[in-house]
Amino acid sequence: MHLGLEKKVVLVTGGTKGIGRAIVAGFLLEGATVHFCSRTEKDITAANTKLASDFPSAKAHGSVVDVSKLDDLNAWVESCAKESGQIDVVVPNVSCFAMKNTREDWQACFHTDMLALWSIIQTSLPYLEKTKGNVVTISSVTGRDVDFTAPSPYGAMKAAVVHYTAQLAHTMAGKGVRANCVSPGNIYIEDGVWGDIERNLPDLFKSQMALNPMGRMGKAEEIADAVVFLASQRASFVSGTNTVVDGSLCTGVQL
Repeated sequence: MHLGLEKKVVLVTGGTKGIGRAIVAGFLLEGATVHFCSRTEKDITAANTKLASDFPSAKAHGSVVDVSKLDDLNAWVESCAKESGQIDVVVPNVSCFAMKNTREDWQACFHTDMLALWSIIQTSLPYLEKTKGNVVTISSVTGRDVDFTAPSPYGAMKAAVVHYTAQLAHTMAGKGVRANCVSPGNIYIEDGVWGDIERNLPDLFKSQMALNPMGRMGKAEEIADAVVFLASQRASFVSGTNTVVDGSLCTGVQL
């Protein structure tokens, strides 16, 4: 299926690891120009080197940005627009994974998972209006089902991401800007959360693995495929959705 993403300019936060890394690669495979960021210079250097090797003809631009520093985040958006001349797709993909029911974790999770997400979208909207572009946010099934992380801010903020995305879709539809959300289930990444849990909390890993009806966890590329499709012209009449990619992990009916 031809997705028509050539010559599109895509911004991805948290683009050096896990799902973000797969999303960057997914857009590059479709011929898009991708600007991505991470707060760690070492990770950006390694990602730029690998992408130049894996996609020699692609346009990938990695930058060091701490999304919790909103002025730096907004400046990065503006610099990407200036460098590439436009912004067509924005994928906010950063979470602080704060899972303690403390004031500090609630503040940290709100600042990174919601305020930074809102900030990058607000800064990008004038450019997205010009290109009739779109936003694909990343939530989680934890925002839909109460799971082992409760009580904590993580699930609450992920639920808020879904609601805000729907608000954005409704209010921006008249200006030609779409907004959709992707909610991953348990996604196994060796250097990610579930890889770490497998190594350090094997009993928790075993119990959570048993909940997956397909007998496995998902792959980062399976999330990236959903994100890339929703960002494409093939999904031109899709806006306001929460696409759950979880191998039927969630048991409730999504209305």
